[in-house]
Amino acid sequence: MIKINLKLFVTLSRYLPEDSECFELSENTSVEKLISDLGIEDGSVKLIFVNGKKQDGKYLLKNSDRVGLFPPVGGG
Repeated sequence: MIKINLKLFVTLSRYLPEDSECFELSENTSVEKLISDLGIEDGSVKLIFVNGKKQDGKYLLKNSDRVGLFPPVGGG
């Protein structure tokens, strides 16, 4: 098992688990699997940042990673 620091922003914040500062999950979990396990619908995540760098859903999470998920942003 590994632990990550998880942040969900704007409309995704409703999926944030209580233990998000030290969220535990299995080794070799991809960001896509994390999103699915949290119950976030497909297409609801637009940007993925891990340790301050943009990543894609295939990224395999590591112990102590800081993960930020952002929804699509509208505006004009």
